[in-house]
Amino acid sequence: MKRVGKISRYLGQAWLAGVWLFLFGYFAFHAFQGDNSIAALKRLEAQELELALQAEQVASVRQALETRTKKLAGKTIDPDMLEEQVRLRLGFTHPDEVVVFIPAD
Repeated sequence: MKRVGKISRYLGQAWLAGVWLFLFGYFAFHAFQGDNSIAALKRLEAQELELALQAEQVASVRQALETRTKKLAGKTIDPDMLEEQVRLRLGFTHPDEVVVFIPAD
């Protein structure tokens, strides 16, 4: 009788250990596979860096455009900017002039 009690107790402990091993294996597998894995986290971090760089570039372009817009808006208009825009958009030049536009980067 004692032997049956020991066997049933060991089976109970083995079952519990099996459950823990299964849970550990399950979570370890999903830590390295799938949409929420460590590799996916690394890809998201790399994408975050790319998007941050792109956001900085867009912000600098926007700042340059805002600066140019401020020169043409308001009560005081920058004469050089106004002349550049008139020549560019309307094609006005003096008869003895040759205009070469160099794009500003």
